[in-house]
Amino acid sequence: MAEETTPTPQETPEAAPIVEVGKVSKWLAENGFEHEALELDHLGVEVLKVDREFLIPFATALYAYGFNCLQCQAAYDAGPGEDLVSTYHLIKIADNVDRPEEVRVKVFVPREDPRVPSVYWIWKGADWQERESYDMYGIVYEGHPNPKRILMPEDWVGFPLRKDYISPDFFELQDAY
Repeated sequence: MAEETTPTPQETPEAAPIVEVGKVSKWLAENGFEHEALELDHLGVEVLKVDREFLIPFATALYAYGFNCLQCQAAYDAGPGEDLVSTYHLIKIADNVDRPEEVRVKVFVPREDPRVPSVYWIWKGADWQERESYDMYGIVYEGHPNPKRILMPEDWVGFPLRKDYISPDFFELQDAY
């Protein structure tokens, strides 16, 4: 008969951290909007992950819930071979509010197919911000009214803030001193 042993801490897979669901996430879940609650950021702002297929109904629901201002739309590269991420920082602007309610939405897209629907038609402030995310990371915002480069020349090859980007015609000077 084999003896049962208790796995050592090195053998036990680490459990995912328990994320406490916030007020906005609860409201969205109660109303049938599929998403994943991520850890709060360093300031305590709720962070929600949504699939790109559901971004527009999700964003529309957040707008109806009172998030009437897109404070920031940005993007980042999670690392070579990993996903690109489009983020949206939303706030509720109202009269006589000291600290507006905030929420952050993240959409992870594969770098081989970096397409996300544009939220320009919900928050007009997304115009130049989505163009910058396209220009630097190559995320295509479908439905954007003016989807062209904003920082780099139109004939620029590649997307310079991707972590696997190699600059065309880059020559490193060695022993230049």
